[in-house]
Amino acid sequence: MPAAKRTNRRAQILQALAGMLETSPGQRITTAKLAEKVGVSEAALYRHFPSKARMFEGLIEFIEETLFSRINKIINEEKDAAARCQLILHLILGFAEKNPGITRILNGDALMGEQERLRLRIAKLFERLETQLKQVLRERRLREGKELAADEGVIANTLICFTDGRINQFIRSGFQRKPTEHFNEHWACFKQSFFI
Repeated sequence: MPAAKRTNRRAQILQALAGMLETSPGQRITTAKLAEKVGVSEAALYRHFPSKARMFEGLIEFIEETLFSRINKIINEEKDAAARCQLILHLILGFAEKNPGITRILNGDALMGEQERLRLRIAKLFERLETQLKQVLRERRLREGKELAADEGVIANTLICFTDGRINQFIRSGFQRKPTEHFNEHWACFKQSFFI
């Protein structure tokens, strides 16, 4: 099979998996159901991915690449620490809102019963996001010469907890309560509380 066709089939499989995660909340996705959705045999699925865990890893890689490439862009283009934090949070919540199925991977719901390494990878992703926010806040003191209302680690953790909570609320509501709903009001509270 030509490389381009293989890449397209891999992308098609991952898109189908993400779609099933969105339309089948709470249900375990089997390779048989996924193969049926894609319109191929299970054997064909395994030619592209050696296991279902590798399919989930493909979606996790998509999450990581999308978020961190855009976060790097934010950091390169925006110099104000508060604005950087605001844009990063809005990016994560907006990504979740546009990708409901993939959001079930972010909160670990879709990974129940799957390999432990997948859940650990998502935990690491959130740690990286928190570390990124902490770095932005730490640089504020150095670059802008301004203090924060609390330790940067505490603020970064609070912002990640808020983000994680909005993602979980989105899933619990059956994707009805949008993660970005009232974001500007939430951010105004954070800015007033933390960025003195």
